Amino acid sequence: MAHDAIRLDGKIAIITGGAGGIGAATAQLMTLRGARVAIADIDMPRAQAVAAGIPDALPIHLDLEDEASIEAMVARTVAHFGRLDILHNNAALLGPDIARADGNIEHMATALWDRTYRVNVRGTMIACRTALPHLRESKGNIVNTVSSLALQGHMIQAAYSSSKAAIIQMTRAIAASHGRAGVRCNAVAPGMTMTPALKEAFPAALRQVVEDETLRDQLGDPQDIAEAVAFLASDAARNITGACVECDGGGTSHVPGLGGFRAFFEGHAS
Repeated sequence: MAHDAIRLDGKIAIITGGAGGIGAATAQLMTLRGARVAIADIDMPRAQAVAAGIPDALPIHLDLEDEASIEAMVARTVAHFGRLDILHNNAALLGPDIARADGNIEHMATALWDRTYRVNVRGTMIACRTALPHLRESKGNIVNTVSSLALQGHMIQAAYSSSKAAIIQMTRAIAASHGRAGVRCNAVAPGMTMTPALKEAFPAALRQVVEDETLRDQLGDPQDIAEAVAFLASDAARNITGACVECDGGGTSHVPGLGGFRAFFEGHAS
C-alpha cells in the first residue's frame, strides 16, 4: 500500500446532504485530498453555495423521496465526471421540527414513521442500488452516515434511530454481497455533532447531558465526522468493510451514567 493511501486523487464522490453540516465538511475534505465531488441536496441554493467554494464541484438537486431524482443524481454525476468511485449517503430526515415530533412509539404518528423510513432507508437503498454498477466498475465504495442512536435505546427519536439501525444492516448486506466484486461498504455512527441544525433542535441543557457522557472534553463537530468518512472512502481503509465505526467521542463505549459517577468521584477527591 502506498504511504499516501489516504489520498483520494482522481476519485469521484457523491455526497448526499452535502449542503451543510457533515456533508459540506466531507465535501471540502475529500476535495482537499484530491477528489472531485457532486454535492446533492434537497436545498439547491445551499448546495450551489457550497459548490461555489469547492473547485469543480457539481451541485445536484436531490429528493430522497423521489426515485427518479435519486437515479438522476447518479446518472448526472457519471455523465459529468465520467465515473463514480464513492457514494456517501449522508442525507436524512432530521430537521428541528422533525426531531421534536419524533418521540416514543406510543405517541408516534404513522405518517412521520413512514416518511422517515421512506427518506432514510428507502432513499438510501435506491441510491446504493443505482450506484452499485458504477462502483463495481471502479472498485469503489459506499460510506453511510448512521447514528450512535442506532446502537442504543433512547426515549426519543424512535423513528430516526430505528431507520439508522436498518441502514447498518443494509451496510453489512452490501458488503457481503459485493465484496468479491471489489466494492466496500461501511457506516459511520456519529454521536451528537455540533452542527447548526443540532444547535437549533436541542436545548443547551440536553446537549450538556450528552457532553457529560462523552469521554472527550467536548462534543464532536462536522470535521471530526468528515475525517472518519474520508478515511473509510480511501484506500487506506481497503481492509475495512461491513463495519460501523462509532465516531462519538466514546459516548457508546462505557457504562450508563458515567457522567454522574465522574461528578461523584471528583466531588469526593481529596
